[in-house]
Amino acid sequence: MIDFLYRLTKGIEKKDIPKDLYYLINDFSKLNAIKIERGIYKLRSNYRFGTMDISMSKTGFLEVISEKKFKDLLIEERDLLNSTKGDLVLAKRIYSNFGRAKAKVIYIVKKKNNYQVVFTKKINGKIIAIDIKTGLQSTIAASAKSLKQLPPRTVLKIDSQTSSIVDVLGVLDDSRVDEKISLALYDKREDFSKKSELEAKSFGNFVDKKMYPNRLDLTHLPFCTIDPITAKDFDDAIYYDVKNSILYVAIADVSEYVFYQSSIDKDAKQRGFSIYFPHKSIPMLPRALSENLCSLKPNEDRLAFTFKITLDPKTLKVVNEELFESIINSKRRFDYDEVDKILSLKEYCKDDKEIVDFLLPLNKIAKRIRQQRLQKGYDFHSSDIRALLDNEQNLLKTFKEVETPSHSLIEECMLLANKAAAKMLDYGIFRVHEPPSYDEIAKLLEQIAKLGIFVKFRADLHSMINEIQQKARELDILEEIDMLIIRAQKQARYSAKNIGHFGLGFEKYTHFTSPIRRYSDLTLHRLLKSIIKKDKKLKEFLLKDIESLCEKISELQRQSDKVAYDFMDRKYARWAKKSVDKIFKAVVTSTKAMPIATTCGDIEGARIHLLKDSVEFLEKIDVKILESDIATTKIIGDIVNREESSVQTST
Repeated sequence: MIDFLYRLTKGIEKKDIPKDLYYLINDFSKLNAIKIERGIYKLRSNYRFGTMDISMSKTGFLEVISEKKFKDLLIEERDLLNSTKGDLVLAKRIYSNFGRAKAKVIYIVKKKNNYQVVFTKKINGKIIAIDIKTGLQSTIAASAKSLKQLPPRTVLKIDSQTSSIVDVLGVLDDSRVDEKISLALYDKREDFSKKSELEAKSFGNFVDKKMYPNRLDLTHLPFCTIDPITAKDFDDAIYYDVKNSILYVAIADVSEYVFYQSSIDKDAKQRGFSIYFPHKSIPMLPRALSENLCSLKPNEDRLAFTFKITLDPKTLKVVNEELFESIINSKRRFDYDEVDKILSLKEYCKDDKEIVDFLLPLNKIAKRIRQQRLQKGYDFHSSDIRALLDNEQNLLKTFKEVETPSHSLIEECMLLANKAAAKMLDYGIFRVHEPPSYDEIAKLLEQIAKLGIFVKFRADLHSMINEIQQKARELDILEEIDMLIIRAQKQARYSAKNIGHFGLGFEKYTHFTSPIRRYSDLTLHRLLKSIIKKDKKLKEFLLKDIESLCEKISELQRQSDKVAYDFMDRKYARWAKKSVDKIFKAVVTSTKAMPIATTCGDIEGARIHLLKDSVEFLEKIDVKILESDIATTKIIGDIVNREESSVQTST
């Protein structure tokens, strides 16, 4: 959306306006905010598009979308037009001979959130609503009598436009309400429409390969899947033909079941991605597909979209790539731990010998391919935090998921397939990652210099970053420095035009291997099928609004990530509420206005806002928890020891 508004500010031809955004052009025309000259639609000079920020005093500030640098425009409370923080709006400049530049909102282009989540609170005998995200008082279109009938601290989902109650989510003091809050904050839902569920079940529970005579039958090959132990949806399976140096990467053929503009497709497009909580997943597709018919379950015939990748046995360069529709039958479902034991030659079941016989040589090949890849790409050491919850969904412990040989093996196979898919596109849906800006690199070098790592800037970023990592490794702070390097980079995103992938060091890259959980991959599968079947009309149709779709999917990915982060923050806040006055080991991970320390130990990863601001980045401290707000998830603590302390860590 922002890209479209930016182009409209400069001027855009009618043919370049996405069909699903025509309504905006009509609305802007009625407001006389745009002009049309020689077929070019352009925003008038006294109007601005921008993102709203609103202070505690309810004064608004508009961050203008433009290639020029404009100061934020001040918007009085009376001119906000019910816009809230983060909304994309159209504003009209208000001119005066003195004072700060002002504007008034005349149109809300897109609400940051269609819904608010609030909880009820009794103050002076009156029930009010508090916005969970901001802590500010909010309006509810409900009578005082009906609000008094609700339990204390009831959590409500509110329509941002009408302020009416959409749903009663639960009670704030119940830890089981957290997932509902996190989903509601970003307008996500767990249940599917009845039409989608019926569509998904209509395909049955099994695949009869006799019904697909035109597909290549690969059911005789010993494919296997390698996933986390908790996984229920299996997108990808692999088989390596050792004798002929051929890698088969079979991906669930979701597009065979999810037809364009079907009910399932509409739901999937709205969700964009599956969301993963520690105790459950919120799938992109109905479970009848995601966990059954599409999932490459062991000893079940399944439809697949398969890459056959031939490697040169000496150089490991790709010699040939073929893509075709197939049927496979995975012979084994492995988790990462099982494969790690096999790769370390510790143990495996005799029944798995046929698979083990190709996994061991494939692992050696994957290591060599990884070494070649890292000559241009990067190896950043960052560990994901995993959580264990009890039956009441309270936090028991957290732990870092460290990359192991099994992770690396499957990753290299998936990267080969993703690269192969990208080669088939000139325009479509790419996964892109731009190099960091000069300013960000300069800030990075300044930050690491304070930690004793001195590196001069040079144009060859790859060798420079490798040098930084080597020095960080010598100081035993590699993971922390990698975190800073990652922060200095731009976010990866989806784009219709290829600009390469900086982090991986690839000239072309896309996402092909996870159509069960990513709409980007499902879209790519449809596009690739139109290419291999030489269906030009279908290809043109799929590419029609691909730029706006890429932008939408990128935003949906960010939202899905935020849902998972918000959920974990809520679990940390509840843990901290029960741990007030206890002391924990922590490390300073941010030194901004209100510094943040991150806990270590059995509960790792909780972010504590520190009262003291005179701290050093990566400084190890003991911190006492003073208070925790379950609604806003903010934890406040104070430093009690700055040295390596003998204080016993509480758990």
